[in-house]
Amino acid sequence: MTAKGTQSGARPTPPRDDASSGRYTPPIPKAVKVSPPWVPVLMFALLGIGCVMIMLNYLEILPGAASNWYLVGGLAFILGGIATATQFR
Repeated sequence: MTAKGTQSGARPTPPRDDASSGRYTPPIPKAVKVSPPWVPVLMFALLGIGCVMIMLNYLEILPGAASNWYLVGGLAFILGGIATATQFR
């Protein structure tokens, strides 16, 4: 037997609004972390100084002859830029 108002036991479907998709959406965090403006400036400065130091070493423009210490210093600046990039949010 079927109840009044339904057809052969089918349930009525609730009305759907367009905003809900039926998928889980995690809540928005209350405290969104934002980097200070000096973080990307420092990152690009360190990367740039490291690249320029390595190029100037190969062009032998830096004081003294071409030295491995200039290469190590340039790579240290580049590594510092990469480490700063991991802190950017």
